[in-house]
Amino acid sequence: MGQASAYGGLERVPTGIAGLDGILGGGLFRGGVYIVQGTPGSGKTIFGNQACYTHAGVPPALPVHAGVPPALPKHAGVPPALPRHAGAPSGPGAENRALYVTLLAESHARMLGHIAPLGFFDPALIPDRITYLSAFRTLQDEGLAGLLTLLRRETAAREASLVVLDGLVAAEETAASALAFKTFIHELQTQAAATGVTVLLLTSASAGADLVAAEHTMVDGLIALSSRLVGRRAERELEVRKFRGSGFLRGRHAFRITDDGIWVFPRIEASLRVPSRRDHVEGAPLTTGLPALDAMLGGGLPHHSTTLVGGPAGIGKTTLGLQFLGADPEAPGLLCGFYESEAAILAKARALTLPVAGLIETGQVAVTWQPATEGLIDEICTDLLETIRNRGVRRVFIDGLDAMCRIAGDQDRIVRIFAALTAELRALGVTAMYTRETDLRGTFLDAPSGESSLRQTSSVAENVVLMRSCALRSGFHRLIAVAKARDSRIDPRLRVFDIRTGGLAIDDGPDRAEAVLSDRDPTSRSGE
Repeated sequence: MGQASAYGGLERVPTGIAGLDGILGGGLFRGGVYIVQGTPGSGKTIFGNQACYTHAGVPPALPVHAGVPPALPKHAGVPPALPRHAGAPSGPGAENRALYVTLLAESHARMLGHIAPLGFFDPALIPDRITYLSAFRTLQDEGLAGLLTLLRRETAAREASLVVLDGLVAAEETAASALAFKTFIHELQTQAAATGVTVLLLTSASAGADLVAAEHTMVDGLIALSSRLVGRRAERELEVRKFRGSGFLRGRHAFRITDDGIWVFPRIEASLRVPSRRDHVEGAPLTTGLPALDAMLGGGLPHHSTTLVGGPAGIGKTTLGLQFLGADPEAPGLLCGFYESEAAILAKARALTLPVAGLIETGQVAVTWQPATEGLIDEICTDLLETIRNRGVRRVFIDGLDAMCRIAGDQDRIVRIFAALTAELRALGVTAMYTRETDLRGTFLDAPSGESSLRQTSSVAENVVLMRSCALRSGFHRLIAVAKARDSRIDPRLRVFDIRTGGLAIDDGPDRAEAVLSDRDPTSRSGE
């Protein structure tokens, strides 16, 4: 067992940490020893307890096929160990038991008081399925040898298949020498492999500590929990530094401590590095809901494509997106907004008498709202894809690409995130539309002076529609143009449009736009 578990027929042991098992390729290995290291307050104790309650509340895991390491999941957090808003399941047939051993840690009563409000906590599992034990006195009086004996005896007596040792740093400080501590880790690993018990060792680390201690090279895996500042806000991160016997998603992944416990959100660009299924781009063009715009696009939106709509604030981007969602009453739709709540969106649709208003009221088009204050970009993308899969969505309108960029924080990731998201939406058979802010001339706000406003859009969108305004004497005129469309012969000429009852009204031809841009009165007749 032990190291050989990677290639034998050992069972996978779910961690109970939603999203983490996807990162690990299916969970921990039975008989493995894993270090969970983090700064104070990073969530180590919740991690250990959540693993225990999930383990004790579900039937034993099934063995994997010998010699075939489980494949990595192709999309974020799937399959999760637990439903998003549910605690650990329990019931007849649950046979697993867990032992939680503390060294220098808070009292058990205080610990239970802290975790009691969390969704995974189930007092009915104590003490038959989960046993709490303090080993501080044993460590103090008998040293590492006595601690090892206690762990062996109590594990057998409780018939535990998962053991959590909280406070490994105390054992290290008690060791007579570095060699004595390494011997303790080795003996613990041998004991775990022989009995098939999975062991989690929780230990503290100072911020920025170098995690290359000798014991880290001996165990089967190392999971690091940390927190970092992004501007003035703090974000929690999880990184699997080492995991023997299986592929895993490398890098730092965001996580939250919620009312249900820890929830990890794998990096979207890593978990969606390959779409979850083969995409199909063949098919008839889809209408935008505006016949004139369809003509400019060469017949409509290419099948299962993504469209970027750029324009200044108030130009009509959201109205265009609402008409897109309401263009096919039979296609389930989704609006993911960052600036306007569901009530505000519905009021706008009703005021313009758009068909999408009725679809929102009947639930055919769902509306989600993520205030552009704080958030995790990977959580937003995970929730978006989960909603699309659960509802069978075919049209998606994301109103606020700029807000998503600000929430992401790490601007280097933006293009990779949206490239992965776009590919997955296409694989799911979704036709999508994004909005993004520009200045009044139609130039994206992050483009340096004189640089093309279409910079880096190829990996984000296959079609680009630009909206702008133009002043003529005392009035402003709205203009729209198609900059590109996938595999289509577009009409790139500008058109004037107005917003009125029924939505956007786009001119059939470019005459009025040419008159506006040439500073002529668009109502006058040519030659008069």
